[in-house]
Amino acid sequence: MIIQRFFSESARLACRQLAAALSAGCLLSGAAAGDELIPEELPPLPLRERAAQILLEAIRLVSVNPPGDEAPVADFLVGKLREAGLEAALIATPDGDSKLGRAAAWGRLPGSGERRPLVLLSHLDVVPANRAAWTTDPFAGIRRGGFIIGRGSLDAKGVTVIQLLAMTELAKRELPLKRDLVFLATPDEEKGGLDGAGYLVRERPGLLLDAEYLLTEGGGVRLLSDQAPPVWGISVIEKSPCWMRVAARGTPGHSSAPPRDAAVPRLIAALDRVRRLEHPIRVVPEVQRMFAALAPLASAEDAPGYADLATFLTTDPAFRSRFLAERSQAALVRNTLTITVLEGALSTNVLPVEASAHLDARLLPFERCDVFIDRVRQAVGDTGVRVEPLLSFHSRGSTIDTALYRAIERVAAASDPRAVVVPRMLEGFTDAHFFRDLGIHAYGFVPRWHRAGELRGIHGPDERISIDNLERGVHTLIAIILELDRLD
Repeated sequence: MIIQRFFSESARLACRQLAAALSAGCLLSGAAAGDELIPEELPPLPLRERAAQILLEAIRLVSVNPPGDEAPVADFLVGKLREAGLEAALIATPDGDSKLGRAAAWGRLPGSGERRPLVLLSHLDVVPANRAAWTTDPFAGIRRGGFIIGRGSLDAKGVTVIQLLAMTELAKRELPLKRDLVFLATPDEEKGGLDGAGYLVRERPGLLLDAEYLLTEGGGVRLLSDQAPPVWGISVIEKSPCWMRVAARGTPGHSSAPPRDAAVPRLIAALDRVRRLEHPIRVVPEVQRMFAALAPLASAEDAPGYADLATFLTTDPAFRSRFLAERSQAALVRNTLTITVLEGALSTNVLPVEASAHLDARLLPFERCDVFIDRVRQAVGDTGVRVEPLLSFHSRGSTIDTALYRAIERVAAASDPRAVVVPRMLEGFTDAHFFRDLGIHAYGFVPRWHRAGELRGIHGPDERISIDNLERGVHTLIAIILELDRLD
């Protein structure tokens, strides 16, 4: 089988490269008495080491959004693609407040053209990191105990490295493909992607080469326990963002004699009313299908509820309580609303004329942000408080009846015959929706293996990924690409 043969050949190649590297340092080219001693060129590092080094360098190129400053990271990746002999380009995007520039990295591995391309999509921006909450500098790029630690190691520079090396390894092996592979690493995803993937889709759609498929972040392989089969979760649809700003105005002045309509207390009262909003349960078909697939892995107590989620959430209070107690599950069956940013006075003894907050709502598919914001306004019930939209877009899903989805299923079975492949809804959002709007079959899936709790570093402290995961991810992504080629 292609998958098994590739894994074994890759392992043998890595061993040969390592053995050569260990011995080559002592070899000299035609050395004789009095000759200048010039070491022979060392062979390339094994894949594992290249993955670690590229990710460490990418982490050290700080690209916190805002303001982004992703251009240096993009330029670094373009250089890696060109070193591998691939066509590559730095694609400028709107700069905004960036000092170093914003850009995407684009590359292409040509196939025969018999089939339409596959895009490998990631993003280069990262969220801020609170140094006090980390055990190390978030942007130093630390290698420790078999892990790479740093902001972006999981979300999503680690994704970028896996996709980059999958393409360069395929190019090096000169394996014929029926379709082009397109590498695309974009800016601005963490702020909604309008000036990143959204900009490229609007202004540079030709870069996609009329692609048929896309793989990006949003899914992976979950290890529930040592005994349970691995769960390969493939995101086929996402909740949509409905971000808003709530601003309260009041009488400004000295805080020693506060008026009745001070802005900060007014805002707090409004937010308290919003926080108490009830969000009804609704099970969309994708979530119903997801938990039905997980039912055989659930406890005897919960298996019937997973198999018929909508019914049991309505009729079985005990099951509903257990299910909703897990916040990641609860977020899949109802809208969520979270208070994030707070802004008020710049000094302790000053009453500001305005105080504001940002709210991050995530809506179930096919719900409208304007309708949701109207509910928030009604809950606020204060004409002195404004509710303004910041970001929203609709949700659209991808069918699982495709050759790419089947290729992932076949690779999962080859990796572990017990593996369970589950189409899932992502409680967050990615840039996939921009490409689904073009009719591209987009899946959130990166082959990385994680146990419970290991993904908490995403947007949190001490974000990390194991070097084993990077190496295994590259081999597995290549296997998926080759299996897709075989199925076409």
